[in-house]
Amino acid sequence: MKGAGVAENARRIEDEPDGHGADGRLGRRHDDRAEHERHRGRLENGPPRTMPPGLPDPGETARSLALCVAEILTGAREVETISRWITEEVQRHLQHRAAVAARARSAARRRRHRPVIRVGSVVVSVPRDGVAEAAVVVHTRSHARAVAIRLEERRGRWRATAIGVL
Repeated sequence: MKGAGVAENARRIEDEPDGHGADGRLGRRHDDRAEHERHRGRLENGPPRTMPPGLPDPGETARSLALCVAEILTGAREVETISRWITEEVQRHLQHRAAVAARARSAARRRRHRPVIRVGSVVVSVPRDGVAEAAVVVHTRSHARAVAIRLEERRGRWRATAIGVL
């Protein structure tokens, strides 16, 4: 599929070899037990959550979708390229946001160039079986944005049922 490699080739800022991100700040500690357990679907005072078998890691799915959303808002990708991973309501929302962003770029008469986008931290919560909610930080040249994504298991795969960009 055309364009799929972009999201697969993105890497987390925290995964730099020295533990520091590309900007020199210290990334998330990988030995943080509580964070690890939350990411795996355990809530601190609740029962372990289970994911239906065969589903990919919700954090990786959210990470890839957030990168795609940032590319859509910068004009580097069309919404239709991710339509199989989002609901129709989310698709309409993203098309509206992309149109507003395109008008803003046009009014500012900015040069069209391929944006530099990096995915930062990803935090995943599993409120109930088959549902994951994630907050993903996406960095562009000029600013950072938070992308909130709700993923629900539908027919054996994750689908985004809500996406918000701050």
